Amino acid sequence: MLTESQACERVHDIVDRARAAGADASDAVFAADRSLSVSVRMGALEDVERSESEELGLRVFVGRRSASVSTSDLSSESLDALVERAIAMAREAPEDRWAGLAPQERLMHGSPPLLDLDDGANDAPETLKARALAAEDAARAVEGVTNSEGGSASASRSVMAIATSHGFTGAYAQTGHGISASVLAGSGGAMERDHAHHSARHAAMLEAPEAIGRLAGERAVARLDPAKVPSGAMPVVFDRRVSAGLIGHLLGAIGGSSITRKTSFLLDCLGQQIFAKGVTICDDPHRPRGLRSRPFDGEGLPVLPIKLVDQGMLETWLLDSASARQLGLEPTGHASRGIGGAPGVAPSNLYMQPGSIPPETLVGEIDRGILVTELIGQGVNGVTGDYSRGAAGFLIEKGEITRAVSEITIAGNLKDMFLALTPANDLEFRYGINAPTLRIDGMTIAGE
Repeated sequence: MLTESQACERVHDIVDRARAAGADASDAVFAADRSLSVSVRMGALEDVERSESEELGLRVFVGRRSASVSTSDLSSESLDALVERAIAMAREAPEDRWAGLAPQERLMHGSPPLLDLDDGANDAPETLKARALAAEDAARAVEGVTNSEGGSASASRSVMAIATSHGFTGAYAQTGHGISASVLAGSGGAMERDHAHHSARHAAMLEAPEAIGRLAGERAVARLDPAKVPSGAMPVVFDRRVSAGLIGHLLGAIGGSSITRKTSFLLDCLGQQIFAKGVTICDDPHRPRGLRSRPFDGEGLPVLPIKLVDQGMLETWLLDSASARQLGLEPTGHASRGIGGAPGVAPSNLYMQPGSIPPETLVGEIDRGILVTELIGQGVNGVTGDYSRGAAGFLIEKGEITRAVSEITIAGNLKDMFLALTPANDLEFRYGINAPTLRIDGMTIAGE
């Protein structure tokens, strides 16, 4: 795999070719990936997959017209043809008054922060097989588990580089490691399935495969014999497995394109109270070994820790350069690039700060409610904030978590849900987006 400096040479070269061919401005993205995964089932090896890829994307501007192209053929002749095709496409594209590169004076210069995202990912297939087997064996050993969908382990490494024609070139490497297990409990038509997984930038940070497998088995067994729940309004507690999804709906509502298109239920809420005063939501791209850490954004701008919501107040939109120009604001360093197309926006390591109440207290105060551990479907309207999703989890009765429940629907409006939200004190940095256990009173439950 190419080094970061070699990746920089690739993107710098294609930008120079575009300039020489007549582009007014251009930027390029290069991505190289290498991955290995091993899957097992019922104690036997099932699959070994290895992949390697290198891709290059180029965006060119001719005045206010632009076009994007990509290729995996990195020969000199192919790159010349790619540049010619991109410029010809741009000349025929419609004008976009907001299009263009990031402001030159805002580009990142100097040494990037040391984020420690790369451990080499040199795990052998035998190592990954051992992890996958250990996870599945531990899951199958849980009393009540009757079948398995398998265990898996993976390791990957990628290098990404970005260059612009007005002065930025940068690259970074990152690795990823994962372990998962999925099993079934029960028999016949009463079988229940659940899983567990863990991901980390460094293999040394992975949880033990046995712990992952045991958790998967315990989760599956706990779902057996689900109870019926009558419809009505009641408190809902979102387990940490699903609580971060509520922050995801916030992201969709404060992204630059949603605001410029006027398709957000938070359209007029900048600077206003949208959560309870105890709620603060942060984005930290500089978290060492973070799953979404990065030294710069997809347009070459520096990235910094920021509070999106501070004590319930919405502090900022997420803006790339194009949406910032349209709104008369400055880009926020949240541009995100794929190989093809224009930048969008995405957070880095996003999390809701923990509250002061233990999750046991949030549950203990509920006479009758639902603990949600799984959400199903995508029933969220980003324009109105209406929320309706299938769910499964556990019944809460007189402050105790009792029987499993399934085939229910929870509904509300995100504006009301955000204001009624209470975070527990059990924040854990396990995913790219993290939130503690959350309680929302007065949601509508559709059951029997």
